Parts: sequence; C-alpha cells; structure tokens
Amino acid sequence: MEALLSLSIALLAGLLLSRLAKLFQLPAVTAYLVAGILVGPYCLGAFGVKGLGFVNMHDIETYSILSDVALGFIAFSIGNEFRISQLKKIGKQATIVGVLQAVITTVLVDIVLILLHLAMPDKLPLPAAITLGAIASATAPAATLMVVKQYKAKGPVTDILLPVVALDDAVGLVLFAISFGVAKSLGAGAAIGVVSVVVEPLLEILCSLALGAIMGYLFSLCEKFFHSRSKRLAVSVGFVFMTIGLSMLKFKIGGVHIGFSSLLVCMMLGTVFCNICDFSENLMDRVDRWTAPLFVLFFVISGAELELSVFTDLMIIVIGLVYIISRSAGKYGGAYVSARLSKCEPNVVKYLGITLLPQAGVALGMADMAKNAIELGSAGLLIFNITLFAVLVYELIGPALTKMALLKAGDINPEGKTSARHHSLKNTGK
Repeated sequence: MEALLSLSIALLAGLLLSRLAKLFQLPAVTAYLVAGILVGPYCLGAFGVKGLGFVNMHDIETYSILSDVALGFIAFSIGNEFRISQLKKIGKQATIVGVLQAVITTVLVDIVLILLHLAMPDKLPLPAAITLGAIASATAPAATLMVVKQYKAKGPVTDILLPVVALDDAVGLVLFAISFGVAKSLGAGAAIGVVSVVVEPLLEILCSLALGAIMGYLFSLCEKFFHSRSKRLAVSVGFVFMTIGLSMLKFKIGGVHIGFSSLLVCMMLGTVFCNICDFSENLMDRVDRWTAPLFVLFFVISGAELELSVFTDLMIIVIGLVYIISRSAGKYGGAYVSARLSKCEPNVVKYLGITLLPQAGVALGMADMAKNAIELGSAGLLIFNITLFAVLVYELIGPALTKMALLKAGDINPEGKTSARHHSLKNTGK
C-alpha cells in the first residue's frame, strides 16, 4: 500500500507541476525533476510518513527496477530513429557533425575535469572525471524538438539539427560504454591493465551490439505471430523487459570479465527491429504512449535521488559549474569545427552548437548506471549529482537558447509562435 501511494503521489506531483512549468515555457522534464525533489527525503519525505513521499534513499532504491525499465525503453526509442531509409537522407554533413561534435565534447570535458582532478583529487576522483566526459556528449532531443515544433522552425539550421540530435545520443552511448568501462577498471579495488582498460570495454560494446541484434531479430519474428494491436504491444513490452534482464548478465571467461551495456543492447534491439519489421513505426507510436507515465516516474524518482547535502560543499558546486562550462564550450566548439569541415552554411556553423546544449533523459540514464556501479563506489553518487545539477540548469536555459539561435538564424518567424488551437479553429471557420 505504501509503495503504491508513494508512486501515485510522485506521478501526480510530476504531472501537476508540469502544468505550472508550462506557464513559464519550461520543458516538462524540469518539472518532473523538481517534483522529485519536493516528494523526496529533503521535503515531504522529511516528515517520515510512509506513503506520503520518499522517506530516505533506501526507500527510493526499492523502485530501482522502474529506472532500469525506463532506461531500456529510452534506449529502445533511440534505436528506432536509425532506420536505413532515414539514414540515407541524413547526408554526409549531418553524419560528420553528429559524430565529431560528440567526440570533441567528450575529449574537451575529459581534459578539463582530469586537470581539475589533479588539482583536487580528494574531491573529484579520476573515474568520475572520465565518466562525466562521456555523459557530456549526450543531448536531449525532446527539448530541442519541442522548440522546433512549437515555433514551426524551418530552415538550414533546423534541417541539419534534427538528424544530428538523432545521431548524438547513439554516439554518446558508444562513448559512454568505452569511458564507463575504463572508469570501472580504475575504480576502488579493480586491477588496472590492458585487459580491464581496453579489452573488457571493447568486448562489452561488441557483446552488447550482438545481443541487441539477436534480440531484435527474434523480436521481429515473434511479432509476426500476432495481429491485434494490443497483443503486438504486449509482445513489444515483453521483449524489451527480456532484453533488459539479459543485459544484466555478467560472467567470466578466463581472466576476462564479460558484461553488457543495457543502453547499447536496447538501442540495438530498436535499430534491428525497426529496419526489418514493416509495421514497426506504427507499433512504436503505441509503445511511446504506454511508456509516458513510466518516463514521468523515472524523472521524478531521479529528482528524489538528488543528495541536496552534496551542494553544501562549495567544491562540488565548483565541479558542477566547470562541467557545465566545459560541456557548453565543447558542444558549441565541436559543432562549429565539424560544420566548417563539412562545409555547411554560415548560419549552421554559427548557431548549430547553441541548439545542442539541452541535456536530460539519456544523460540521466548514464549517470544512474554510474551511481549503481559497485566498482565506482562514492564516485558514482558524485557523477549522478553533478549530472542532475547540470540537467536542471540546461533544461531551464537550453530551450530558450535554442529558440534564440533559431530566431537569429532566420529559421523561426519573428512574429513568434502560433497557437495550435487557434490555427485549428481558424481552419474550421470557427
């Protein structure tokens, strides 16, 4: 009973707060994270009443399976963006920009944070610095696309922006798999060597892609046995659940530890499925509706997990600000350099980087994996809190900066947005 009450309060708090956020033209994910703080151990939970909120961190950890499932569906949705038919339309320019800006961002943030680690090793462990560098590559496509749709943006910057944000998270997942593997090998009690630093991370990527491809093929075969929409949806949910479960397997062959990245596995599941199943697009629309409340709970729980006590330490705030500044420089600089190399239009070179600043779901998913990694110890919690702090900042200012960039680039009509309801009434003559 207490668990159901806590989840219901978390879900409703997130939804109600999203209505308030809309008045200030803020993205819903920001409202969900703030709602998590409000129902977490430092606000409602502080009263110690079970069912009213999340009383302590141990209480929140009992819902970890919801986070695992939500992360799996997020990665599955990303994989569905990589249809061969769409990839052919992306073009050379978008591919170069999508890959290169993500790599440049990771390298720049890694360099800055490693230097910061050398300056204060007791505050910023090396595994945390390396992992945060990979997390920095991820962008929030939802926030960006919301601005594009709301203001009906259209033009050169928008044309390349849409495929770039689709590629960005996939590249980020690969970078994270590599960096996270290296970080875990550097963690407390782990042996450092060629096998743990190079071989095991590469094996994790290859095994994850292989498992995802196999599950995607079996998924498409199984769907053909069912014809009703409800049963196909049930099969889809079942296969994502199964894939998430299998991706948690770990075993050892000789002296090599074999594991999987659940994000990469589920991304590959979605990629293979959408390219060999002819009704995958229609099915994904239904899956998106089914996962909507799940994602709300994921973000609210993520907000509740924020250790506010961490921010009483001035140096932690400094690390967060350094991460935000270096990531912003990496995104803008990476987009600028890659756009020039691929000979994009001047407005694309100048403004694209600003539109890539929002960060949310996938970054939080990566941070959540780091927090739960035993090898990282306390560094995992540090990674999670810095990422969540950055997400709150980026989600507050990111959409506004995206709108500003598209407006200056001429992709948004200066008159501003048009109400969809007003437009509909106008068309119907009412």
